[in-house]
Amino acid sequence: MNDLRHRLTSKASSESVVLGIICLSVFSTALDQTVVVAALPVVMEDLKIPLTDLDRASWIITAFLVSYTVTMPLAGRLSDVYGRVRMFQWALVVFAIGSAFVAISPNFYWVVPARVFQAIGGGATVPIGLAMAVAVVSQERRGIAIGLVAAAAEAGSVVGPLYGGAIIEWVGWRWIFWLDVPQSLLLIALLSVLRNRPNPDAKMDYFGALMLGAALTVLTMALAQRSIFTMDSVYPYVTVLAGFLLVGVLIVAERRAVQPLLASFLYTSRAFVSANIAQFLVGVALIMALVCVPLMASTIMEKKALVSALHLVRLTAAIPVGAVVGGYILRWAGVRAVCITGLVFIGTGLLFMSGWETEVDEFRLTLPLIAAGLGFGLVIPPIGVSALSAAPSDYWGAAASLITASRMVGMALGLAALSAWGIERFYSLTADVVPEGSFEETEALLIDAGVTVFQNLFMIAGFLSLLAVLPALLMKPEDVDETADFL
Repeated sequence: MNDLRHRLTSKASSESVVLGIICLSVFSTALDQTVVVAALPVVMEDLKIPLTDLDRASWIITAFLVSYTVTMPLAGRLSDVYGRVRMFQWALVVFAIGSAFVAISPNFYWVVPARVFQAIGGGATVPIGLAMAVAVVSQERRGIAIGLVAAAAEAGSVVGPLYGGAIIEWVGWRWIFWLDVPQSLLLIALLSVLRNRPNPDAKMDYFGALMLGAALTVLTMALAQRSIFTMDSVYPYVTVLAGFLLVGVLIVAERRAVQPLLASFLYTSRAFVSANIAQFLVGVALIMALVCVPLMASTIMEKKALVSALHLVRLTAAIPVGAVVGGYILRWAGVRAVCITGLVFIGTGLLFMSGWETEVDEFRLTLPLIAAGLGFGLVIPPIGVSALSAAPSDYWGAAASLITASRMVGMALGLAALSAWGIERFYSLTADVVPEGSFEETEALLIDAGVTVFQNLFMIAGFLSLLAVLPALLMKPEDVDETADFL
């Protein structure tokens, strides 16, 4: 009896150590997804990028996100083949080198490629971390493991702007990236205590990874263009067509591959496909909330920058809490119930936000923000468990990377829709504003139009979240043959 208790205690302790290292690593790299938001104005000033070139400067953020997304499938599958611990360490090495290049960047043309290199390492950590977390725990605890890793990633994104602002204030923006180097080296050392387990029977589908990466790059770039909604340019439609042609090449190539990156059991699995559809819709709703909440506060509500940021923190701080809670209740409630509950929380919160006007009392402001944030967190574990259950253990890295990429692609489309449709809607509402009227009358009409646009955007995001309930109804963990757990 004592021996059994010792083994169980030892196993639980080992799981906690591994999960702790994974969460710390994911948190560290997730900081750089949002840390540059606070640093961008200072970076532009230091690198002598004029404000009129803001659209060009935004590539410091966009290049990171696109590269982050595209890297995931390749890194996930490489970890299945060569071992997750080793690939995680290499990802951190690349991340550290990229961070150092950002820190020494003399101009815009240096900093963007450096951010791309940094994102290649950072994008690899989340799917590998998820696969490692699932591998180290028992089946009934997978929801908790995914929830904890997701919470660490979300917490990193939440803390990023605050961390970046503090570093800029104390020692300058370049030290944000210099500090990534010792952090990465420490994490590499911590990971070295874990055993790497390559799978000698697994093969890497490099051509499939290249085609998938190219297709994701082209489609993400196309969906991020405002003109895809304004229809004032054929460029995004031609780009989308090129993306679908690459998808066609990918499908043909994958059918001939011995061990394809997109194994047939992934896209024929109801659990995997439905989880990805739900994840995509959640990504669209999430980016709309993340952008509209502070933007409405700082413009229509005329709040100061700090107050606008605190509005958003009420939502983002609730996401990691929801992720952990969702992971813990998953074993009793099941993936469908937890996911649908989360989606209802998101939809209800966003629809309540669609009733916001220029003045909102604290209760009507805070409650929907917290509800939506908890919902965005609650859906993470069930979507992850449903997707990973469709794959055997030697494909968990690939499955985790694809489900994570779905949300990023949804966010790219949502951001394009928000900027394009929102602006066009504002112009249509203000088309009849007479310039000869008094300043007060003109201002009131413009504010009313702005309120209507934000209300419409929140409503659209809310309905998209509730629409995701349909694929969520098809989600369920699937029984697969797990011959081994490859950490």
